[in-house]
Amino acid sequence: MIKNLPKMLDIWEKTLHWQPNTLQQEKLQKLYELIITGNRQFNLTRITEPEEFWEKHLWDSLRGVAPEGQFMSLLNNGVSVIDIGTGAGFPGLPIAMIFPNSQVTLLDSTRKKINFIDDVINNMSINNAKTLVGRVEEIGQEYEHREKYDLAVIRAVGNVSICVEYALPLVKKRGLAIIYRGSWSEEENASLENAVELLGGNIELIEQFTTPISESMRHCLYLRKIKNTPIHFPRGVGIPKQKPL
Repeated sequence: MIKNLPKMLDIWEKTLHWQPNTLQQEKLQKLYELIITGNRQFNLTRITEPEEFWEKHLWDSLRGVAPEGQFMSLLNNGVSVIDIGTGAGFPGLPIAMIFPNSQVTLLDSTRKKINFIDDVINNMSINNAKTLVGRVEEIGQEYEHREKYDLAVIRAVGNVSICVEYALPLVKKRGLAIIYRGSWSEEENASLENAVELLGGNIELIEQFTTPISESMRHCLYLRKIKNTPIHFPRGVGIPKQKPL
């Protein structure tokens, strides 16, 4: 028997100035159940307990697009979103479920994860989400994806310049890239500033906050695309990791 997620309506309201309605709560519960079931076969996530799942997957996904609510209205009005390296579907699936006017593409290089997400999308009739399997270095050079998205999101580990090189080539001029991170240090700023300048962006906001249950430190980096990315970015498969900017 799969447990119920906590509702946490007061925390939603306090932290996002928004809370899910009854139907949205049911959808988030259904997503949780599908992932817990799929996890037995695909090893999607180590985060399976209801409160931890709510905080580290659901709340975290939506908190990234809601600093003081300024981007939530944009998503409500409808934008094109790409979730880079989506894994089990975060943050892309919660974004698609809560913002049905936006179109969300979930990108991952692992076919079995994309197949699982396809099953979730079909099972839950998420009509504004689609999947894409491939390497982001190649996708970022393809005409149908390069500089075609209003918003790129990436939950990141490792070198921040790699995430910048993955995300900004996919974003339209005046679009936005959001990099979700745990820790952040002043030493990383130089690497971030260099990569953002090379890729045609501007650092709009670096936000620090804590998660509402475990009180873990989180950061989100908001990068505005101000000019077209030079054509030689992103570099070939594997090069951004081998030789970070």
